[in-house]
Amino acid sequence: MEKYKVGVIGGTGMVGQRFVTLMAGHPWFELKVIAASPRSAGKRYEDAVAGRWAMDCAIPEEARDIVLMSAQDDVEKIAAQVDFVFC
Repeated sequence: MEKYKVGVIGGTGMVGQRFVTLMAGHPWFELKVIAASPRSAGKRYEDAVAGRWAMDCAIPEEARDIVLMSAQDDVEKIAAQVDFVFC
């Protein structure tokens, strides 16, 4: 089965972190994009949430090295990579 390519907008916030944990390893979804504020754009996800990871589990392996995009500036680039996003 082909997986849906998804993105998480607001991925460094508490709700966004929850969506990242739900999407990582899910049988229907492939986590492709994580976006956040422009100040976090360009950082690896693990670096962006270091010290403020709110979940009671580890940062998912699939998400650690994803480089964050800007939810404000990279809208067209995000849309070109995914089937849909969670905000």
